[in-house]
Amino acid sequence: MKWDAWGAPEKRKVLSDGIKGLLRQALGVTIRETPDRVAANVVLAPSAVSEGQLAALAGIVGEQFCSTEHDDRLLRAGGKSTLDMLRRRSTETQNAPDVVVTPGTEDEVAEILGYCADNSIAVVPFGGGTSAVGGLDPVREKFDAVLSLDLRRFDSLIDLDIDSGIATLGAGLRGPRVEELLGARGFSLGHFPQSFMFATIGGFASTRSSGQASAGYGRFEDMVQGLRVVTPAGILDTGRAPASAAGPDLGELFVGSEGTLGVITQVRVQVHPVPESVVREGWRFPDFETGAAALRALRQEGAVPTVLRLSDEAETGVNLATHDKIGEEAVTGGCLAITTFEGTAEHTAERVAEARTVLQANGATSLGEEPGNGWEHGRYDAPYLRDALLDAGVLCETLETATRWGNLATLRAAVTTALTESLSGQGTPPLVLCHISHTYATGASLYFTIVCAQNDDPIAQWSKAKTAAGDAIIAAGGTITHHHAVGVDHRPWMRDEIGDLGVTVLRAVKNAVDPAGILNPGKLIP
Repeated sequence: MKWDAWGAPEKRKVLSDGIKGLLRQALGVTIRETPDRVAANVVLAPSAVSEGQLAALAGIVGEQFCSTEHDDRLLRAGGKSTLDMLRRRSTETQNAPDVVVTPGTEDEVAEILGYCADNSIAVVPFGGGTSAVGGLDPVREKFDAVLSLDLRRFDSLIDLDIDSGIATLGAGLRGPRVEELLGARGFSLGHFPQSFMFATIGGFASTRSSGQASAGYGRFEDMVQGLRVVTPAGILDTGRAPASAAGPDLGELFVGSEGTLGVITQVRVQVHPVPESVVREGWRFPDFETGAAALRALRQEGAVPTVLRLSDEAETGVNLATHDKIGEEAVTGGCLAITTFEGTAEHTAERVAEARTVLQANGATSLGEEPGNGWEHGRYDAPYLRDALLDAGVLCETLETATRWGNLATLRAAVTTALTESLSGQGTPPLVLCHISHTYATGASLYFTIVCAQNDDPIAQWSKAKTAAGDAIIAAGGTITHHHAVGVDHRPWMRDEIGDLGVTVLRAVKNAVDPAGILNPGKLIP
């Protein structure tokens, strides 16, 4: 990906006249032109690793896989949140890892961890670089230097057990490559988060990722059958059988551990045959409350699509639900829902018919396949729009949470109010959009997109809003994160999330597997 933006350079978004008009009219934004930034002009703090340390690390992995070059360090200086992108736009000296090391075997990973523990070097595991919560920030804390441990060489389909439907994947495999390798054998993983094009298998596991097809295939932890994890204290291999009563599931300690407890090198996942039939359908509801009740009915009655999403009135109105003609055509009234069904032709037809009956009985009007196809076409493109908006002088960021169905309206109102009030101090109020992206029998997620004019200090501007939203989430009974993980950004609320004893338990596990504390300091664990 680009060092100062999301994704591939050739997919850079140019704001249309319609979007510019919407920004001026709705948010009072004065559109500005931002010149392209040159990576070579970015000033990085000098590398803190000594020549001797560099030689020792190169001796473990080979000189070609050990680098202190400016561009290699810059590319791993953080993730892809709005705060990350705003920092990349700064002319101040940038923080970056001191050295980038790319091991190719578990023995090399173990040796690197041992060396770093003995030499006061923090280690930040690096996959696709898509963290939205500061999970890749090169935090030093008590350590003398930071090493970025790039897992790109762990990039193979190690095994495919066709009878069991289990694939063993290298942690460095990116989403599209996984589908390519499995597709050649007639299988699919079915995990498609918005970061799919760049994020890795290890990243999916370490952040407890949830893909856009979670209604049908589950969250990533539902797919995980086992892990191999290299820790400073040794190697752990979890998941001997599909189910076990042999005590707590140790694998659950590492799914969602964000690189703080160990380095995930392999993941065994459940896979399924490539679906022979795909049916998409859009639906209109008169309001968000009616739509949410219909989604709840679908989940609780078992008529579950593979993809199930609902945009609120604001998100539907600006066409952000499908990224189709944003700002070009105003949509008035109602909320858009997207459903996708996959499987055999017969099974798909049965599920479509059942879902249609439930949705229509709960206030839905079918819009045919076009909205679903439009969403499918643009579902990975939102971050490109975000980058264009930042360059134009617009603050644009997302956050997400989840709660029980009975608390959904209260949580949505609380977060919307917190964001609106915290960002309304200087002129036009922000545009706060919301959609349900993941559903369960007992509750659902809420995903917010926030757009407003930048002030003179957009980093402080968003930090204030994020704090207000986080406090509102906790006060209203939501989780501080549903699928973006904790990282640095959500760490202040972890004690509220899991309690004092929960923090003590996490620290005890950390001390057991990483006694020197070198793994991704400053993240997850308060």
